[in-house]
Parts: sequence; C-alpha cells; structure tokens
Amino acid sequence: MSNNKKKVRYRFLKGEKLMYLLILALIIAIPTVNIFTKALLSKTNIEAEKLQNKIAEQENINEGLTMQKDELVSMENIQKVASEYGLSYRSDNIVKVTEEEEN
Repeated sequence: MSNNKKKVRYRFLKGEKLMYLLILALIIAIPTVNIFTKALLSKTNIEAEKLQNKIAEQENINEGLTMQKDELVSMENIQKVASEYGLSYRSDNIVKVTEEEEN
C-alpha cells in the first residue's frame, strides 16, 4: 500500500493578500496612534499647567505692584515728599488726573 498523498497548497484569492496586510497594518497602527495621541495630550496638559502657574505668579506680582502704587500715591506720602522738598500743601492747587476708558 503506497501513500501517495498530494500536498494541498492553499492559494490566496485576488484581494485576500491585500485584506490580510490591511488588517495587520491596522492591528499595529491603532495602538501606536493611541499611545502617540495620549502622549501628546499629556504634554499639552503639562504646558497648560505651566502657563496657569505663570499667570498666577504674574497676577501676584501685579497685585503687589498695585499695592505699592496705592501706597505711593497716598495723601500722607505726598505730604511727606512735599515737605522734604520744601513744598507746601494747598488743596485748591491739586489737579486730579483720571484715565479715560477706551471705547
């Protein structure tokens, strides 16, 4: 008894190779793109947090400068500087300057 088995060779159909390659590419690409976008989002969040910290720091500086300005323009300070330079205080000679709002 002889075993003359023929090897059955599987042949791909016309678009079958392309379909398998496309599926393989998607299996590799989807997790890669997912990781890339999460890394990009994380980087953006870190930059946004840094900017918020800078804004908060600048607001604190601005508040301190506003307080210093208010101290310098106080009536007591004006009278002190005037007396240092030998000037006298006359309330009828004071002109108040205000900023006009831009429309």
